[in-house]
Amino acid sequence: MRAPLLNLLLITGLAGVSLAQAQTATPPQTAAVSPDAIKQREQELEAARARQKSAEEAQAKLKAEITALGQDRTQLNQQLIDTAANVRSVETKIDEAEARLRNLNGREQQMRASLDSRRADIVEVLAALQRAGRRTPPALLVRPEDALQSLRTAMLLGAVVPELRGRAEAIAGELGELVALRKNIASERDQLALDRDRVRNDQSRLTALVDERQRQQAAREKDLDAENSRAIMLSKQVGDLQGLITKMEQDLQSAAKAAEKAAEAAKQAEAKAAASANAGAKSGPAAFKDRSRTTPAIAFASAKGLLPLPVNGNKIRDFGGSDGVGGVQKGISLATKPGSQVTTPCDGWVVYAGPFRSYGQLLILNAGGGYHVLIAGMERISVNIGQFVLTGEPVATMGSTSQVASILATNASQPVLYVEFRKDGTPIDPGPWWAANEGEKVRG
Repeated sequence: MRAPLLNLLLITGLAGVSLAQAQTATPPQTAAVSPDAIKQREQELEAARARQKSAEEAQAKLKAEITALGQDRTQLNQQLIDTAANVRSVETKIDEAEARLRNLNGREQQMRASLDSRRADIVEVLAALQRAGRRTPPALLVRPEDALQSLRTAMLLGAVVPELRGRAEAIAGELGELVALRKNIASERDQLALDRDRVRNDQSRLTALVDERQRQQAAREKDLDAENSRAIMLSKQVGDLQGLITKMEQDLQSAAKAAEKAAEAAKQAEAKAAASANAGAKSGPAAFKDRSRTTPAIAFASAKGLLPLPVNGNKIRDFGGSDGVGGVQKGISLATKPGSQVTTPCDGWVVYAGPFRSYGQLLILNAGGGYHVLIAGMERISVNIGQFVLTGEPVATMGSTSQVASILATNASQPVLYVEFRKDGTPIDPGPWWAANEGEKVRG
């Protein structure tokens, strides 16, 4: 009679079902609310109030910090780029942690299946413990930790007969691995929760910083709304990207000024690069450290191997590959997570920011020297036409679904960012410009 009972307990324990869980599965009984339940609810309400107060204090502190920045564009740029970099870094950590958790959970399922398949061995070993006269507490079979401790104790005391020792050791090894795995999973989940809290805080800070940047920009450009409206109207009069670029830089005042500044800056950068070459100097990431600059740090052509991708994501289409509809891909497509932060891959002037045909929200930067960078597929753009932006500066956020047409992201089930580089109106391979690894990327 004891063996069937032991077998039943084993099956229940290895399936992870405790007595308490079984009890909660029964239909609830109607009863008056106890004083303890009332006290618990009061404590929960008090904790919620404390969290709300803490959030309000954090917001007030952030507002004060941003106000203290005043009109110091250099400090604001520093805060924007550093905070955006923190968000991107934590987003990467979250992606990596989620991948590790998927692997750990898969491994746990495999180990549980292995233990289930060896249930007969476990029953026989634990039955042998009973026959040896050892008392088996009910909790032994509820958790792997209890079964593991019992097996180890039995082997140390010699309670397991020699022919079962090998099987007991194998089972103990599997249980030990499962216990360690569970601890690892718990640790990963705790760290993931902390990282998610951190990225939420950084995103709140970033939103406030972006709002301040745009407030300052609006104060300098009184006719900003009229310009943006005119830009969208002009975009409806053209049918392709090159036509849009030409139209903006010819007909829109702020875009025309941006194009003029880009041309002047390109000449200066080329002259500076030539002088540096003659002097044997090298231009690299250090050239991007000046956050007060109002022109590109170096000529775009000289930035090969230095630029960061504008968003965390997986490349699903590369330049020159099939676009899925019989054509050739003119840029790259990156599958991202919903709400991901988009930053500028280079220094440049905004010559268009708004919706455009099948591209969804489109951002076009004039990087000087005849180079333009096109970024499409965001849900919201946070910069204005005519604005100069630095490498790594936050400029947009992704939505929850793909915003680009199927020609750019066929079968994509998540948001997709499209990036295209152009030289004198012709799409070019952006590959040579991307940094090979994290250490080589510039941060503005």
